[in-house]
Amino acid sequence: MSQLFVSIGECMIELAVTAEGLYRRGFAGDTLNTAWGVRGLSGPDVRVRYLTCVGDDTPSDEMVRFIGDAGIDTRHIGRVPGRPVGLYMIALQGHERTFTYWRDTSAAKLLAADPAMLRAGLAGARCIYFSGITLAILAPEHRATLFEALAEARAAGAMIAFDANVRPRLWAGPDALRAGIEAGYRAATIALPTFPDEAGLFGDATPGDAARRIAGYGVEEIVVKDGAEPCTLVTGGETLSLPAERVDQPLDTTGAGDSFNAGYISARLAGHPPAEAVAHAHRVAAAVIGTRGALLDMAALRVLAAG
Repeated sequence: MSQLFVSIGECMIELAVTAEGLYRRGFAGDTLNTAWGVRGLSGPDVRVRYLTCVGDDTPSDEMVRFIGDAGIDTRHIGRVPGRPVGLYMIALQGHERTFTYWRDTSAAKLLAADPAMLRAGLAGARCIYFSGITLAILAPEHRATLFEALAEARAAGAMIAFDANVRPRLWAGPDALRAGIEAGYRAATIALPTFPDEAGLFGDATPGDAARRIAGYGVEEIVVKDGAEPCTLVTGGETLSLPAERVDQPLDTTGAGDSFNAGYISARLAGHPPAEAVAHAHRVAAAVIGTRGALLDMAALRVLAAG
């Protein structure tokens, strides 16, 4: 039986530094990275759709073509005449990265401006994924529209997966940030946070503390990522600490968390229990850390799915 996975957010032009010191252009963004991973890790019984808005210029056309060529449904991507897509540049120090962004007038900020278009894109979804960045780029009234649509999808039986992906600079201040992230958790059935984000924002002392707080928002399934440390899984009243995959020669951590999310969601859509989904997610994240850039090619993802 076919299942539909929908990822909502902002895809951007990516400029990533190469070994020669030049920059390579690509397309990426947290929710697109996860959609890409789910597409490569899933069989033909899972359809993957990306919801965003782009402009009417050549880079927007090329972005939509790139997403579509990966086998991701682009039919519900909106067009906003006169608005560009966002751009970011990655700088690496060792295998860690920093980002510089140009996104103030990004078309993606209007992805929830048309309620009918948004609901049409979510119709029939088995799983919907969004992030704290998705929420941060939206005006408050558009954020409310998104939450209404997510509540309707959840009531219809969809899994709602959320990664806080905390980016303080995108929010008006710490109070707005905390309120937005808490609202994201309350909308979700699956939470995929990162412990340092949660500790910095809410003061959690341990991943277990973060998981217990998130459970208090009504989330049924929680996976707290913690880099190379074990992640904490809370589901069905049980708490497990599950080790990460060892990466002997990490090259680039860009997209590691997004790829973990893709591994987890794809495994859950395939019917695997949460603990097995975590193990799969760790393998996917380790493979991404061992390469440059946020996106593994589809052939490599298919090998991971088979193994």
